[in-house]
Amino acid sequence: MGALTEDRLLDGRLTLRQPADGYRAGLDAALLAAACDAGPGARVIETGCGAGAALLAAAVRRPGARFVGIERDGEAAGLARENAVLNGLSERIEILEGDVALPFSKLALEPFDAALANPPYFDDPRALRGPAPAKRGAWIADDGLPAWTGFLTKAVRPGGTITVIHRADRLADLLALLGAKAGSFQVRPIQPFADAPAKRLLVRAVKSGKAPLVLLPALVLHPREGAKHTDEAEAILRGEAGLGWV
Repeated sequence: MGALTEDRLLDGRLTLRQPADGYRAGLDAALLAAACDAGPGARVIETGCGAGAALLAAAVRRPGARFVGIERDGEAAGLARENAVLNGLSERIEILEGDVALPFSKLALEPFDAALANPPYFDDPRALRGPAPAKRGAWIADDGLPAWTGFLTKAVRPGGTITVIHRADRLADLLALLGAKAGSFQVRPIQPFADAPAKRLLVRAVKSGKAPLVLLPALVLHPREGAKHTDEAEAILRGEAGLGWV
């Protein structure tokens, strides 16, 4: 895996050891964690947890919930376990090696109350200039988005929630793929600036849900002048606020 850095997240409440080169957790992981609203006693699974950035941040935010991370890369899974111990979270977090290309049933786990995922943003390697080998798994979904959505819908119980962060231009695909087993969609656009189109979005679905789709107010990340982040985004990144659902 090579050299590691030790970074502080959630205004210093979380320490994350991650590769100095290769894929590094960023804003997407922070927003996915902020979108987790699991209550006391809830069981939450994250697919493709990497070194554990989103998983650990969600656990810090939701101290009454228990979490399982699934990661196909053995070194990343080992690092996620180390990060759980480093942050005193190993009693509530379990890291398993697994792949969304395989059936959820292979894990021999009971369905969860909630699932989180930040699937790789591209299915076709020809869609972008080839990423560095260490970053390929985070950018290219070898088995495509259908493998991720199929795994997620199997991983939660009826009435359980699925929360995904992805590219805004994949919204139709997400709704179609998740809609085979889930509904009651809520969509929150994520805009870089107030006057710019959304590039990312958070999609939340309920397994077997039937409520109409709800389009929520956008989260704007940056002002055009002044501070690096808007007040709302800064509060979320510091862990002082979450991304609520209706």
